[in-house]
Amino acid sequence: MTTRTRRLRRLPWISSSIAIVFCIVWAFPVYWMVNTAFKPRSEMLSSTPHFFPEAPTFDNFVTAIGSGQFLVYLQNSVIVVAGAVILAIVLSIFAAAALSRFRFRGRRAILVLILIVQMLPGTALLIPQFLIFNSMGLLGTYWGLIFAYVASVLPFSIWVMRGFFLAIPIEIDEAARIDGASTWQVLTKVLFPLVMPGIVSSSVFAFIAAWNDYIVAFTFMKDQANYTLPVWLNSFTVSVGGELGTDYGGQMAAATLFSLPVVVFFMIIQRNLVTGMSAGAVKG
Repeated sequence: MTTRTRRLRRLPWISSSIAIVFCIVWAFPVYWMVNTAFKPRSEMLSSTPHFFPEAPTFDNFVTAIGSGQFLVYLQNSVIVVAGAVILAIVLSIFAAAALSRFRFRGRRAILVLILIVQMLPGTALLIPQFLIFNSMGLLGTYWGLIFAYVASVLPFSIWVMRGFFLAIPIEIDEAARIDGASTWQVLTKVLFPLVMPGIVSSSVFAFIAAWNDYIVAFTFMKDQANYTLPVWLNSFTVSVGGELGTDYGGQMAAATLFSLPVVVFFMIIQRNLVTGMSAGAVKG
């Protein structure tokens, strides 16, 4: 066996070892969050780290849910995220269909503009959005937050959906038209079922982006009763010796509950998510 052959055989082991190390480093904060959620306060404040709860307790979850605010903020998050996902997907489907199936003046300029907007950091758009929504009376409303989320996820969703539309041969459209189908029927009955994986992957991306957002919800929502779950996670305080401190147990329990929907949805459709991101990245 030559030296080159031995080196080639070692490569999979080396790459696998590096991947395992990165996974451990990435997963450790998540593990510590869940671990802390089941710890009593005495173990959390101990100078000796406890990698496993010695006296597991559900008191932190009772504190998180029993405050009565969890269900209110959960409802707010569901309303805003559902509205943002539905509106973003509808707009991205029709925009991607137009940019991929029709030829019109300014099409390439629109594609370049979409890429430029996608490269802008979200915080750069926060102040302009705040001023616009304030002038329209949308601050502190669900619609204002929904429109802000749609604006942030729409460029990526359009690009992903366009990749799926481009992967469908144009001959399918032509065959449907020969059979007497109208443009609307071609879109709804022929193309939409074929791009369903892209719809799913774009929906998951929009869901995660809207579900995890903190700064936009905190900035746009005036009334605390309209806050979403990420903002609520910052509200866990406890009185210690007459001074207010952070209730880390309740906060970690709330963060665990907050993370569950994202984890469940991602595990169910992660294959479609990866496929959609890959297609949107290479089709053009």
